[in-house]
Amino acid sequence: MRQGLKRILADEFSRAVFGEAGTAQEAIAQIWENPWDVVVLDITMPGRSGLEVLAEIRKSNPRLPVLVLSMHPEDQFAMRVLKSGASGYMTKESAPEALVGAVKKVLAGGRYVSPALAEQMASHLGTDHQKAPHERLSDREFLVLRLIASGKTVSQIADELTLSVKTISTYRARILEKMVMQSNAELTHYALQNRLVE
Repeated sequence: MRQGLKRILADEFSRAVFGEAGTAQEAIAQIWENPWDVVVLDITMPGRSGLEVLAEIRKSNPRLPVLVLSMHPEDQFAMRVLKSGASGYMTKESAPEALVGAVKKVLAGGRYVSPALAEQMASHLGTDHQKAPHERLSDREFLVLRLIASGKTVSQIADELTLSVKTISTYRARILEKMVMQSNAELTHYALQNRLVE
């Protein structure tokens, strides 16, 4: 996947220097060590999530444009990543020329959203839009919700996020409270219904 992206971008930006990372930790190290003009970031990565990498970038280098390229549909993540400071969001199904256009737009200081997402955002402006329960969650809580809904136990989630079981249990309790639910089964049903997990 990364090689394909690099080829698409290298055709358009022939003098560009590219770096790549396979994990969140590698991505953060690359960003700290090199003066990049733009970051193309995935949300689903081994170790910490792309949302956490985005938060790190916003803290350490707030002016660095970040284009999130994800397998997740726009309605799941786009608004969350844009609110978290990303310069754009696009799905991996997007055409190669859309990727080139998106990179050019964020390099020029703009923000990129697909025409469908722009229309969705505009329609939300015109209505008294009630927040969906999962939109009340912090990024970390949202990540824990998705892991619970994918069938992982509290201890598996703690291992994956390198946090204590007690901390994950606290996140779980907060998620249940904010979403007004009683059990993991309810959370899982909600997440599947709202396509928050595959």
